[in-house]
Amino acid sequence: MKITNRGTVYRNETDPAHRSCTGPSICLLPSGRWLCSFAAAPVKSQTVREALLSSSSDEGKSWSEPIAPFRPCPADGKPGAFRNIYLTLLGAKQVLASLLWVDQSDPGLPFFNETTEGLLDTRVFFSTSDDEGATWSQPRSMNTAPFHVPTPLTGPTLVLPSGEWVCQLELNKPYFDPAPWRHSSVLMFSKDEGRSWPEHALVTDDPELRIFYWDQRPAVLAGGRMLDVFWTFDRKPAVYLNIHARESRDNGRTWSALWDCGIPGQPAPPLPLVDGRLALVYMDRTAAPLLKLRVSSDGGRSWPNETELILYEPDVASQSWDKKSMQDAWAEMGKFSVGLPSTARTKEDDIIVAYYAGAHTDRTGIEWVRVRPDR
Repeated sequence: MKITNRGTVYRNETDPAHRSCTGPSICLLPSGRWLCSFAAAPVKSQTVREALLSSSSDEGKSWSEPIAPFRPCPADGKPGAFRNIYLTLLGAKQVLASLLWVDQSDPGLPFFNETTEGLLDTRVFFSTSDDEGATWSQPRSMNTAPFHVPTPLTGPTLVLPSGEWVCQLELNKPYFDPAPWRHSSVLMFSKDEGRSWPEHALVTDDPELRIFYWDQRPAVLAGGRMLDVFWTFDRKPAVYLNIHARESRDNGRTWSALWDCGIPGQPAPPLPLVDGRLALVYMDRTAAPLLKLRVSSDGGRSWPNETELILYEPDVASQSWDKKSMQDAWAEMGKFSVGLPSTARTKEDDIIVAYYAGAHTDRTGIEWVRVRPDR
C-alpha cells in the first residue's frame, strides 16, 4: 500500500458559519465525478449544522463551492433541520442521500442530554438525484417502526446484490427519559426502494447495558456476506476496547458471535478489494490521533501489524483522557479535531478516504487521501 495523492475538499477560516466541518461522506460516480457531503457549523458543539455537498470533476484536484441542497422541514409538526447527508451510488447517474433530521423545537438544547443520556428526536429522510447530485427530489421520511425512539443514522444506505436497500441505525432514548439507555445497532431492509421497511435485524444488543457497540460500520461483501465493525466502549470502567466485528452470511438477517479485531480505534466500513482482501481505515486515539489503514486476508478475522499504513498524522497532542462516565466520553468526543473517515474505491481499485481534520476542535476542514493497494 502507498499514498499517491491527497487534497482538501473544503476548509473555511474566514466564514464563521463554516469554520467547523465534520462527518464527510464520499461517493465516486462511474463518470469520474466525485461527490462529498459534510456538516458545517460555527463550533463543533452546535446541534444545528448545515448539511453541505461539494463535487469534483478532476479526481479531487478542485472542488465546487459547497451547496446546501436540502431545506429544513418539519416532522410530525415539529420544526427540524438536516444534520448530516450520507451518499450511496444507485446507478450510472443516480445517487441516494440518506438524511439525518434533528428536532429543533428548542434550538438551545444540546444534542445529547448529559443528565439522562437521552438524545434529541432524530428521524431519517431520503432523497434521490438522477443527475449526479446536481438536483434532488423532495426528501421523504422513513417509517422506522417498530422503533420510535431517536434513531440516528450511522452511515449511508447500503444496496444488496438483490437490489434491497439496507438502512443502518442506532437506538438511543428520548431526551428526558430517565430510564437506563439500552443501545442497539439496527439494520432495516426495504425491497421497494425505501417506500416500506418490513424487516429489521438487531446487530448488537447488550442485555447487561454495559458494552456500547457505537458507530456501526457495515459493508456488503460477496456471496450474501456482510461484515460490521464497531467503535466499542465499556461503560463500567469507561474505557474503549479494541474494534469489534461480527459477520452475516444471509444478507444481514442473522449475525455471528462478535470478535475482537486486535486493533484500537474508531473504524470506517471495511472496504473489499478486487483481489478478495479487505481494507480497514480507522482512527487510533491511544496517543496522539492517527488515521491508519490495515489489510485483512482472512475475511476480517485478523489485521496484521505489518499491513499498517499511516494515512494522516496531525500536529496535535492526544485528544483522549481518563474517563469515569458516559458523560466524560461524550465530552471527550466533542474535543476531537480529526476523524470520522469515509471510504470509496475507484475503478482502478485505489482507495479514497475522506475525513475531517484540523489543529483545533472548532477549526476543521474536510481532507482526502488516495491509497494504491499492492497489486
